[in-house]
Amino acid sequence: MVNLVSVFHGPAVAVAKVRSHEGFDVDRDAKKLYKACKGIGTDEAAIIEILSSRTSDERQQIKQKYKTKYGKDLEEVLKSELSGNFEKTALALLDRPSEYAARQLQKAMKGLGTDEAVLIEVLCSRSNKEISAIKEAYQRLFDKSLESDVKSDTSGNLRKILVSLLQADRDEGDEVDKELAGQDAKDLYDAGEGRWGTDELAFNKVLAQRSYKQLRATFLAYQLLIGKDMEEAIEEETSGNLQKAYLTLVRCARDLEGYFADCLYKAMKGMGTDEETLIRIIITRAEVDLQGIKAKFQEKYQKSLADMVSSDTSGDFQKLLVALLH
Repeated sequence: MVNLVSVFHGPAVAVAKVRSHEGFDVDRDAKKLYKACKGIGTDEAAIIEILSSRTSDERQQIKQKYKTKYGKDLEEVLKSELSGNFEKTALALLDRPSEYAARQLQKAMKGLGTDEAVLIEVLCSRSNKEISAIKEAYQRLFDKSLESDVKSDTSGNLRKILVSLLQADRDEGDEVDKELAGQDAKDLYDAGEGRWGTDELAFNKVLAQRSYKQLRATFLAYQLLIGKDMEEAIEEETSGNLQKAYLTLVRCARDLEGYFADCLYKAMKGMGTDEETLIRIIITRAEVDLQGIKAKFQEKYQKSLADMVSSDTSGDFQKLLVALLH
C-alpha cells in the first residue's frame, strides 16, 4: 500500500513529529507567545495555556521556532516579562527535564554551603537512563562533570553513596533472586546492627546496584531474618544526610510514586510552602509518573494534589501548576 502521507507531505516522520499533540502547530504557538509578550502588559493566560498543554519535546520545537522567527530567545523574553515563582516555573518548562534537574543540582552546590536534600532527592530517585541524561545535560550546560562537582561538594559516606549512584549501574531487570535477597539481608545486618559502627560499603553495594524488585525481596528477607523493618534499622544505625540518602533509596525502591507524593505533601504542610520542591517534582515527573503520583497522593492524604497545590499557592504560579496537574 502506498503511504499517502509521504506522497503528499514528504516523509511520514515529519508529520508525526508535528502532530504528537492533538493539533500541535509549532508556528501558531510561537506566534501566540510573541503576541502574549509584545507591547504593554503580558497575556499570562496564553503563556500558561501553551506551556502547560505541550510535551517537553514540543516546547523545544517552540523555542527553536521562536528564535528563528523573531531572532530572540524565548527564555530571555519570558525573563523580562514574568517574575517570581511563575517565571521560575515557565523557564523550567523550557528546559528538558534532565536539563532542569541538572540546573537544580548545580544550584544546590554552587556558592557557600550545599543543599544536600536536593542532591539526595534527585540522585536517589532516578533510573539509570535518567541519571545518564542528567550527567550529559550537566556537562553540556556547565562544562563540568557532575560527578567531580558532587565529589568536591560532599564528603565521607554521603559522597560514596552519591558517587555510586552516579555510575548509573543499577540492575533494572525483572528477575528476583531469593537466595541473593537472603544473602544481602544478612550482609546488611552484619554491616549494620551486627557490629560496632556501620560498614557503609555493604549498604552502598546493595542499595545502589540491586533492582527495585530485588530490593523489595531483600527488605522482606531482612524483616524475616531480623524481625525489624529496614527503615527502622537504618534510623538506628545511621544519622544525618547519610540516613536521609539510605531512607530515600529504600522508600523509592518500595514505592517511587509514594515517595514523590510524600515529598510534595511535606513541601506544603504546615506554615509556608517549599515552592522549589513543588516546581522540581511536578516538572521533572510530568512525563514520567505524575499521574501515578497524583493517585498515590489522593490515597495517602485523602485530598487531591491539585486542590492542595491550589490552596497553597496563588496567582499565575498557582494557575500554571494546577494546569500542569490536569
